[in-house]
Amino acid sequence: MNRNELLDRIKPETDRIDQAMRQDLATLGDTTLFEIINYACFNGGKRFRPLLCVLAGRLCGRPDDDIYRLAIAFEYLHAATLLHDDVVDKADQRRGRPSANTVWGNTAAILTGDYLHARSLFLLGDLGRGRCLEIICRTTAAMVEGELLQMRNARNFNQSEADYFTVITRKSALLIAAVCEIGAIYGRGGPEQTAALRAYGLNLGIAFQIVDDLLDYLGDSKNTGKAVGNDFCECKMTLPLIYTLAHAENRDRNFLLALLAGPVETKMAALDEAREMLTRYGGFAYARQQAEQYVGLALASLDVFQEKQQEPERNILAGLAHYVLTRNK
Repeated sequence: MNRNELLDRIKPETDRIDQAMRQDLATLGDTTLFEIINYACFNGGKRFRPLLCVLAGRLCGRPDDDIYRLAIAFEYLHAATLLHDDVVDKADQRRGRPSANTVWGNTAAILTGDYLHARSLFLLGDLGRGRCLEIICRTTAAMVEGELLQMRNARNFNQSEADYFTVITRKSALLIAAVCEIGAIYGRGGPEQTAALRAYGLNLGIAFQIVDDLLDYLGDSKNTGKAVGNDFCECKMTLPLIYTLAHAENRDRNFLLALLAGPVETKMAALDEAREMLTRYGGFAYARQQAEQYVGLALASLDVFQEKQQEPERNILAGLAHYVLTRNK
């Protein structure tokens, strides 16, 4: 399935997800809250997480429309995380537009994130019941732990690959795993199906974050919505950099370490030189290889779904896994 075919296949589903969100938000009484949520949630998001929930539920055999209400809980949770992240990071841009905290201020952005988090939990409890609520609460706790771990490691330039994978698993991949698992539970999937979809989501989430980290160095800011080299300038130890530091000659390694320890302006001025080193020592190629391996694991997890009626959703999930490797934003 090529990219255009995939997008054509998923558009009706993302349209229905948007419709479910608009119907849910129509009940809001506070004008400011509605404006911020509308700004945060309808700003070009791909609906990746709610789409995975819908597909997982359908793959396990439950096609009812309530799954769209369940799925939007994950878009709300994702949006809440982004609202809070932008305040913590003092970000002034999100997807090429001024961030919500820039437009409405930090307090309003935080409160809106809190509301979306609460609404997400309500929907999960109402439609998914206790088991699904337990999964998402455990997942959000792990996400916070991942953020704190990244903060503790902020000035540690000697991080291992294991440190990196621990952070991205907790911060990003566990949520995608939970989305797929909860979709399967709602779809009344058996233990094997539920475990397979959780594994699919976990491996896909890891691959997604690795590609995201590659795009920070190699992407186009017009597509990604953020400045190229932002992670490097913020001293974020992502896989291409970790690999390069582990394999570089002493002179080049010391040069990179001096840049990381220096001011932002120095890092920006030397970004092209640093990027050339990451290319020369195979940091980008290695990260790409790792992303491909995790996509392969995600695809292998779908092997348990062999029934003819499961083909449409299975093919879309496979297409999304391949899409992760080719995305440019």
